[in-house]
Amino acid sequence: MLYLDQFADFPWSQLFHNLVIGFIAIITGVVIKFILKRSFLFFSRYWATFVIGSIVRRLSKPVGVFLPLLLLNVAIAFMKLSPTGHQQLNRVLEILLTINFCILLIQFIKVLEDGFYHNYDLSKADNLRERKLRTQLQFIRKFAVGLIIIITAAIILLSFESMRKIGAGLLTGVGIGGIIIGFAAQKSLGNLLAGFQIAFTQPIRIDDVVIVEGEWGRVEEITLTYVVVNIWDQRRLILPITYFIEKPFQNWTRVSAELLGTVFLYFDYNLPISPLREELTKILTNNPLWDKRVNVVQVTDNKEATVEVRFLMSARNSSEAFDLRCMVREHMLAFVRDNYPDSLPKTRLEYKQTS
Repeated sequence: MLYLDQFADFPWSQLFHNLVIGFIAIITGVVIKFILKRSFLFFSRYWATFVIGSIVRRLSKPVGVFLPLLLLNVAIAFMKLSPTGHQQLNRVLEILLTINFCILLIQFIKVLEDGFYHNYDLSKADNLRERKLRTQLQFIRKFAVGLIIIITAAIILLSFESMRKIGAGLLTGVGIGGIIIGFAAQKSLGNLLAGFQIAFTQPIRIDDVVIVEGEWGRVEEITLTYVVVNIWDQRRLILPITYFIEKPFQNWTRVSAELLGTVFLYFDYNLPISPLREELTKILTNNPLWDKRVNVVQVTDNKEATVEVRFLMSARNSSEAFDLRCMVREHMLAFVRDNYPDSLPKTRLEYKQTS
């Protein structure tokens, strides 16, 4: 009977009142989010569809949670709650709003990044400026996202009284703790500083062609701690970011995507060089990979049995330069084999008959 009396005394009217207010706040937030989304889609017919599409894709879900939470936080003032209940519900909503606002900021940064990628096309041949800006933007984005997450976590922890007391107690040991953490994390701090140096001095950039550890590849990703190089055979070479500060490496696209390609062939001393120059000009003139800058044939060395002939040509980028070199090598070998077969490398033996 005592249990039934307590059940009967429960303030059902207050609970119903609070649920109705909370339901209205949430539904209102959902409706406002729906109207905003439809408005953006409507105006996308007249404005840049890519920007509107990026905003809808990136911000639709976090805004769809943020607006109901915000209106629910406002509606608490109209609810019939005890001081303790009001304080606890208000704290929970503040934490959820803080987390959601953090997600909104991160997604907004990605919207800005999408707009940049749309305006600066990385796929064109001469993309030096685009690669430079993309490398800086990628590093800044990762650093900003990390900073937002850290600040959000700090705000949430400081909202609890017990955490503030712990933080105040730890302040006395910050000096010693900082020294200990500095020694323990000096490798990580070195990587972070190296990341800043690479982002702004840019010895490498996104999509740069590099030779590292004897491997040819393109810089695919630059993080705060490591660099991913996409090797030509689709392997991935993972290197610490400090590698590109401390060790020498080749960067074929540091100043420009344009590149000179070389082919070295070895022939007998009796081969005339003029026909080789004419044939190289003919090959390059009819080849779309040649950018019409360099076309040179030179005898660069002579050995005991052969002469070294260098064929020098130019291309718009490293990939086209590699393909062009392979084509020139194949055609020149076929040209000499078909027209001057006696000029291919040979070993001479002198035989003297003695009586």
